[in-house]
Amino acid sequence: MKAIITTLTLSLFAAPAFAIDTAQTYNSGILVLLFVGFCALIIVAQLVPAVLTLFGMTKEAVKQSGRKAASVKN
Repeated sequence: MKAIITTLTLSLFAAPAFAIDTAQTYNSGILVLLFVGFCALIIVAQLVPAVLTLFGMTKEAVKQSGRKAASVKN
C-alpha cells in the first residue's frame, strides 16, 4: 500500500525529469528552406510523369481486357 501511495504522489507532483526547452524554435536559415523546397520540386517533377504513365498503362489494360472478353463471347 505504501508503494502505491508513493508512486501516485510522485507521479502527480513530480516535475518531468527530461523536459525539453521549447522556447527555442526553428532556427535554420533561408538556404535550408530553399534546399528542402528544391528537393520537393524534384520529387514532384518525377511523380507527374509516373502518374501519367500509370494512368496510361491502366487504360490500356482495361482496353485489352475488354477486347479479350469480346473475343471470348464471339
